[in-house]
Amino acid sequence: MPRVLLIETDYDLASNIGDYLRRDGHEVVWHKDPQAAIETADVVHPEIVVLDLILSTHSGVEFLYELRSYPEWQKLPVIIFSNVSEAELAASYEGLAHLDVAAYHYKPITRLDELAQSVNLALQVSQL
Repeated sequence: MPRVLLIETDYDLASNIGDYLRRDGHEVVWHKDPQAAIETADVVHPEIVVLDLILSTHSGVEFLYELRSYPEWQKLPVIIFSNVSEAELAASYEGLAHLDVAAYHYKPITRLDELAQSVNLALQVSQL
């Protein structure tokens, strides 16, 4: 069962995403605090991260830079699922390219089945 580390500040949305991904055959570990998520990653060894960019203590971009600073997490697939559109993030998005983001989803227009499809695809690609 693939382990998903979900970093999302909204409890209801995290619960819905977690329930959907669990029904899709994934184990989901949820955190709203990015620092706690980094610490959890060392314990649970996730196979993929689903990350919001708007977090309570620091941004998802900062989390991603920190995650990628650890050699063991440099190739871990990351899917961004955020209320920040790619257009809004255009200046920073080029900077994210080297951080190996597997997919980018804009919350207002993304269905949970689309997010799950991206999770499954990224997991397949990472196993090649």
